[in-house]
Amino acid sequence: MILTCMKNNLIEGINITSKAISNRTTMPILECLLLECNVDGFVLMGNDLEIGIISKVNANIKRNGQIAIDAKVFSEIIRKLPDKEIYIEVDDRNMVIIKCDMSEYKIMGQSGDEFSRPNVIDKNDGYIIFQSELKDMIRRTIFSVSVDESKPTLMGELIEIKDGFINIVALDGYRVSYRKSMIGQNDYIKVIIPSKTMNEISKILSSDLEAIITLYVDNNHILFDLGESIVVSRLLEGEFYSYNQIFSNNYNTKIKVNKTEILLGIERASLISSVAKKEPVKLSIEENKIIITSNTSLGTAHEEVITEKEGEDLKIAFNPKYIIDALKAIDDEYVNLLFTSPLSPCMINPIESDEYKYLVLPLRLNV
Repeated sequence: MILTCMKNNLIEGINITSKAISNRTTMPILECLLLECNVDGFVLMGNDLEIGIISKVNANIKRNGQIAIDAKVFSEIIRKLPDKEIYIEVDDRNMVIIKCDMSEYKIMGQSGDEFSRPNVIDKNDGYIIFQSELKDMIRRTIFSVSVDESKPTLMGELIEIKDGFINIVALDGYRVSYRKSMIGQNDYIKVIIPSKTMNEISKILSSDLEAIITLYVDNNHILFDLGESIVVSRLLEGEFYSYNQIFSNNYNTKIKVNKTEILLGIERASLISSVAKKEPVKLSIEENKIIITSNTSLGTAHEEVITEKEGEDLKIAFNPKYIIDALKAIDDEYVNLLFTSPLSPCMINPIESDEYKYLVLPLRLNV
């Protein structure tokens, strides 16, 4: 294999495919990147058996071939080379020769035949969405994914496509995050993608408002086609929680409140509470205001925020982190908070749309 390419193009490919390199494995080949020149061009591949990434790199190919090379070593060498054209050659002993300007390195690689390639599924019936929109939906929901290994289906995010919309849902047993966006197709799919995949794909997705991504799904995998790169991930097996059943528009208390004002009030009150000890922040909802208090061994806090209220007065307590995470994921100036009782979940939703919903379970209030 012989090729030349510009350093910045190669670095971009390395940055993308390295997200699929395993740092903890008993299989040394999974610590490698695969470099391959073929009729389609020059590509880099990474695969940790959960997520696989293939990225095209613009290059001048002089001889086809392939090689697996330690990702960390290769990456560090390329990063420290001058910002000039790089020459890469692989000989018949799997020796990788790297030249750039006055620098030359020889690194022992492994046969590309030993590399476990990503399981590229057939590209039939794809679902198209703007990359910036998908990136935003993941960012505003991923924090609610469970880390409890005894509940594996909750360690991923649900992607559901139906009725011309794409829904992304995450829940961990204490809170639920839901976002929706138009997608155009009326097909129905429902799959669970590991949180690692969603985190990594969000780092790759462009913020360019015109860039698109196409999703392809089979029984075991999902493929994200970004054009110059593709990401393939296994799906989590099992049935996702029926989240629609826990969202209800019934309420006994409803407040309309400035999102920033209540967020800052809860953040300040939470400064003297301990998340580790599950010390709550208490909300007392009265006629035209919400009183936010915290009372711990460290001290006390008292905040008041003006609201518009419908229904009954209410006292309720929460782990402040869960409310803060949800409010930070919302850009609206005003939000609705819906309550039914001191022991029932609080739902946070928009004033006039249904593009998002957040639900947070309360802590038992010791009066």
